[in-house]
Order: sequence, then structure tokens, then C-alpha cells
Amino acid sequence: MAGGTITTGSHPKALWPGIHAWWGQIYNEHKMEHPDLYEIEDSSQAYEEDVQVTPFGLAPVKPEGGSITYDTETQGPVQRYTHIAYALGYKVTFEELRDNLYEVVSMRRAKANAFSIYQTVENIGAAVYNDAFTGAVFTFADGQPLASASHVNTTGGTYSNLFSAADLSEASIEDACVQIMGAQNDRGLLVNIMPMSLHVPRQEWFNANRILKSVLSPDNAGNALNVLKATNSIPKGIKLNHYFTSAHAWFIRTDCPNGMHMFWRDRPIFDQDNDFDSKNAKAATYFRMSVGGTDPRSIYANNAP
Repeated sequence: MAGGTITTGSHPKALWPGIHAWWGQIYNEHKMEHPDLYEIEDSSQAYEEDVQVTPFGLAPVKPEGGSITYDTETQGPVQRYTHIAYALGYKVTFEELRDNLYEVVSMRRAKANAFSIYQTVENIGAAVYNDAFTGAVFTFADGQPLASASHVNTTGGTYSNLFSAADLSEASIEDACVQIMGAQNDRGLLVNIMPMSLHVPRQEWFNANRILKSVLSPDNAGNALNVLKATNSIPKGIKLNHYFTSAHAWFIRTDCPNGMHMFWRDRPIFDQDNDFDSKNAKAATYFRMSVGGTDPRSIYANNAP
């Protein structure tokens, strides 16, 4: 219902007494969930860039009397975060403001605008994850989507941050943790990257809690120890996201540096003004931001059916 101006005809009941309640515009909000998906920073320029530099390889044997082998480094892909502007507002005629008998209707418009902006930010944050397996919304600097079995090493070869498609279970999370702990850098050297948080849609919320919080194994009838809980394999726990669109896809964020980023160029700004000729009142919220990721080793994903 974009466009247009709120007039006395937009809700004619507001011109008459006797209304018990106005409903449908304001509801309780979920807590902010996008901070669980990204490291959030402020930006002071039109875009931010992260540039890869390749590491060194293993040291070879130096023969007696022979020369030392010297390695080199090279610049890899550049990940650019270009900030995008978003805005939403509303216009109200002077006559509507004068004749509206219910102050609560006018006061709720600003709250409704804030609610919509809040939801917009949450949807922007979740969109990168919802697009994890296609690359239509976001790709890393190597041209691959968020989760891919073909992420490209600058020095040659590929690596994966995509789990074999499997339902969320004790076994699949264990396999995921093992894969993450085997992560290598661009030259094939092992790096200390560990699982930190499990991110699930609402459809997997109860299942995830059974798996990670049961003292005994939820998938074993022999009273075996739940090793995931005993070893604190996912130390930051389960993060529910209401804005994930896939009912069963799940993600694990790691402690890899330079990972998933959200940059605020301009945090939400609410302004209001009046048009001199028409006397219409206008109000709007504006913000500018960008989201994405730099190192694919910071996020692993399972496209469960």
C-alpha cells in the first residue's frame, strides 16, 4: 500500500466518537535478532573494503650449506560493503489532523513507522542467510554464495563451508563441529577455528534445545552421555531467528576473525516537517547500511531438506 496521503477518508470512523479501540497497527516486537548474525560496526564513508593477504606455507628442509627458501605473499579478493539507503514515511492532511477525534491514532503512526523500520533491518540481516545456497542476494569476494563447497583459495584449490545436507540432529551437529575444527588457511595450514553459536528457524527451535541441552544423548536409548553438552561444543548456544525463510536450514557461526559484518553508515533518523502550501504533515525514517561477510570460514551452513 505504498504511496498516497492519509486523509479524512482513510479512516472515517476517526471523525466520530464512540470507538472502543483501534487495533492492527501496533504489536509486540521480537527482541533484535540481527546482532546474533553479525559483528556490528559504524562506518564513516560510502563503503568499506576488506582485502585478503595470503599467508606463508610450511617450512621446507634446508640442506646443509644450502640456501634458505623464501616465501612470498600476494593480495587476494577484495570484499566491498557498499552502504544502501532505506527510507519510509507517511503524509497526513491538515484537515485529517484537525478533525481526527482520537489522539491515539496520530500518536501510533510514529510507532508504526518505527516498527516497520525495525522489521526492515531484521529482514535485511536475515536475507544474506536466506540466500545462503544461491548467491542471488550476496556472494563473497570469490564469487561464491554464503555456503559453498567451492570457495576459492587465492593460491589454488577450493574449500567448503557447506555441510552435507542432513536434518538437525546430534550426529549432524557433531559432524559439523569436526568439519569446522579441520579448517585450513589459504595455504592449507590448519587454523584454530571453533564453533560458537547454532542459528535455527522457529521450526527447529525445540529440536535444537533437545539436542544441545539434554544431559543424556537424545538420539541414543542407552543413556549415553550427550557429548555436545558435556564438552560445551556450542558455547554461545542456540540463536533463534524468526526471519529465516527455510524451515530446516541451519547455520553455525565460528570465532573466525573478519567474518560476518553489518555496517551502519547512518543509523535510523526520524524527521518530521510540514508542507507550507498544503499544510500537510510529513514524517519519515531514513537509514543507510550494508551487510555481508568477508571470510567464509566464519559461517558454516546445512541446507537440510
